[in-house]
Amino acid sequence: MFELPDWLRYEIQHRYEQVILNARGWINKNPRIVVSITLASVLMLLVIIGLLIPNRTAIEVREYKKGWFYDLNTGKLFVAKSDLVPPIEAPSGPLQNGEPAGVRAYVFSYVTEPNESERFIGFLETFQPEAKKQEAAPIKPASGGAEKWGQGRLIRRPSDEQWVSANSQQGRAILNEVFSQNENGQTAHYYPP
Repeated sequence: MFELPDWLRYEIQHRYEQVILNARGWINKNPRIVVSITLASVLMLLVIIGLLIPNRTAIEVREYKKGWFYDLNTGKLFVAKSDLVPPIEAPSGPLQNGEPAGVRAYVFSYVTEPNESERFIGFLETFQPEAKKQEAAPIKPASGGAEKWGQGRLIRRPSDEQWVSANSQQGRAILNEVFSQNENGQTAHYYPP
């Protein structure tokens, strides 16, 4: 391996020491410039760190003014204000037992802008009478909103006759069926009216 001659190493070391001594002398004579350079460097470091930290924005929950509803008498969809708690009055009138025939319908699609044949009803939703009064009051996230979602809520497929609790095993099976991937690996997304 190649080694530098001793005289060249001493010369390089001597010049390095002179540069350091000259720099120290310049720093001692100009402390304001050094402080300014230091502050500018710290500021640049903070800006770079700020740009590297990912933005953590809150997830925006979109609330729709209109919602899908399903007429149990006719089997057809209709649109009403989304803040209505089912069962509600349907265009065809009440059921044979006198109760309102309109229940909420959750309409999904695998494409962004579906035509009528590309969308489907994932499940229907209504409430038990005592739970309907509680549903009118908004659920606060701090009070366990996700856990309370299924309480008093009844769901079913449009082809089913029996309503089941959303918190039950059968209810979870319906929800899992809707939100599982299709044969093309796509996941259904809610399609607003």
